[in-house]
Order: sequence, then C-alpha cells, then structure tokens
Amino acid sequence: MTPSRDISRLIEIMAALRTPKTGCPWDLQQNFATIAPYTLEEAYEVADAIARNDLADLKDELGDLLLQVVFHARMAQEQDAFAFGDVVEAITAKLIRRHPHVFGEKRADDPQAVKGLWEEIKAQEKQEKAARGVPAPGGALAGVPVAQPALTRALKLQAKASQVGFDWNDLRAVLGKIREEIDEIEDALDSNSTNAAGEIGDLLFAAVNLARHLRADPETLLRQTNAKFERRFAAIEQALAARGKTPQDSSLEEMDALWNEAKKKESPSPRIRGEGRGEGD
Repeated sequence: MTPSRDISRLIEIMAALRTPKTGCPWDLQQNFATIAPYTLEEAYEVADAIARNDLADLKDELGDLLLQVVFHARMAQEQDAFAFGDVVEAITAKLIRRHPHVFGEKRADDPQAVKGLWEEIKAQEKQEKAARGVPAPGGALAGVPVAQPALTRALKLQAKASQVGFDWNDLRAVLGKIREEIDEIEDALDSNSTNAAGEIGDLLFAAVNLARHLRADPETLLRQTNAKFERRFAAIEQALAARGKTPQDSSLEEMDALWNEAKKKESPSPRIRGEGRGEGD
C-alpha cells in the first residue's frame, strides 16, 4: 500500500492491520478498553502541539488522533455495530441539527445566543431520545464523563449544578470557601489527622470554582503555571551549570535565590510581598 490523502486508504490500512492471520498481532489483540488510553493520550498530544504553536507537529498529532477514530470504528464494524461512514454521518447530522442559525431559519448573532440555542437543541434531543425509549442518565449532574481530567470534570460538574441554581452568587464567597478549606487543612495537620489529604481535594475543588466564576479554564491555568515552573527551574539549572554545579549539590537557599532572579527577569515590577516559591506565584 502507498500513502494517500484519501480517508478510504486509511480505512483500508486499518482493515489490513486487523485482518486475522495476515494482520498485525498487536493490533489484532486490542479492544475498545485497551485502545481508550491511547485515544486520550493522542488528544493530549494534540493539545500540547497547539500549546507549543507547533503546526508541523500538530499535523502529525491530528493524524494520530484520527487513527484512533478509525481504529475504534473498525472494531465496531467487526461486531456489526457501526462503521466509519456511520460515524461521519452521525457527526455531520449533529452539526447540521445544532447549527440551525447557519443551515436553517434560526438566528444567533453572538456566541452567547449560539450557546443558548445549543442548550435548547440538546434539551430537545433528550426529549426525543426519551420518546424513543432511550433511558436518560438521571440527575442534574449526569453526562459528565468520568474519564475526563479531574479539574475539567470538576468545572463541568459545577457548571451543571449552577444551571439548577446550586451556586455561589458572590465571587468573594468563593474566595472565602477557599480560605475555609485551607483552615481545615491546617486543623487536620495540627491534630495529626489522616483527613489532610482529603481536605486538599476540597481545596482544589474550591479553586476550580473560583476559576469558573472568573470565566477561566482551570486546566489551561494549571498548564500555564506548569510551563512557568519548568521555565524558571530550567533557569536555575542553567545558572548552576554556569557555576559548575547541579541542583543535587546545591543548597535550597541557593536555588531559591536563583528562582527569584528568574522571576524578576520575567516580571521586573517590584514585589510587595512574598518573594519565595509559591508566594505570589
């Protein structure tokens, strides 16, 4: 087989890999459950290429993600459940159905109007499924995938709860909740309680709530902070290397001083308080 820009060639290659006796032993051994982790991994690698603004790598990573769709569709076809064409038909039908302001008579002149229209259409879809006897997941929090990253899932759970009125009305109240959770961690540490770790989970959940009220994505915020930490720690390693040293044979005080130097180079404005790691970022 030769490479091609035609999706049908990719489908043919996947079929060949899954053909008993002549296919690939590894591919033949896989099922939906064993492939699912790779699907998640490829989605993260797409996001990573976007974060790095590496469009050449993005092209490759999108190909890897597309392979995951073709792989799952092929396994479903082998079970006479559905094929790749059915997947394409389903998503095209959904896009047309959920964009009546583009393909139909409805109007939506701004993103907020589009969001409201989507919610209306999704509610209608649920009613139609119920009329067909399709059981709907119960409860206001239903429909948030368990396999999502914890921060993203917390954000979506909170958003769903907010839709039925269970939410903070004041941003400062959310900040107060964060302080309350910190106090509970401190109390658990003071009493040598084993609950301290669980209280950290509550603190993270409250922090996600604050990000949501600020209309910020907690996953994006944490990725940005991770990148900042990596960048500043690399500056520490470079500065130590110039002195003929490594982090392993350097003191924490020396590394802290280099951390603050790296931070000042990124943000030359004077500090008001907290120069160390973790204080004021």
